[in-house]
Amino acid sequence: MFKFPVSEKYIWTRHAQAKMAYYKISPSRVKRIIKTPKRIEEGIATGTKAFMQPISYKFKDGKKIWSQEYWVMVADKNIKDKNKIKIISAWRYPAVTKPGVPLPKQILDEIAEALINL
Repeated sequence: MFKFPVSEKYIWTRHAQAKMAYYKISPSRVKRIIKTPKRIEEGIATGTKAFMQPISYKFKDGKKIWSQEYWVMVADKNIKDKNKIKIISAWRYPAVTKPGVPLPKQILDEIAEALINL
């Protein structure tokens, strides 16, 4: 579905590619999420970071609100080539997360399985 060109800046895991195809998230959207996140959290795996960006905004009483989020998990600069960003996973969350609150077990299990298979 998407082309993942060999890049000087990004490394795409098979798990990330599969999840992006499943959730219909383009590589350009993943890059944009990493470049301009709304929030950054510690990843569930050691040495990872998770970046969040709302799928779309609505305005209510002058405030931005949203009902779904995109998340991207990347290696936290612990890969051999420090100039590259290793994208481990990407997903669409069908609700709004609260800062610091763990992800649902289903998503945690999928990511844990992907990390074992790296």
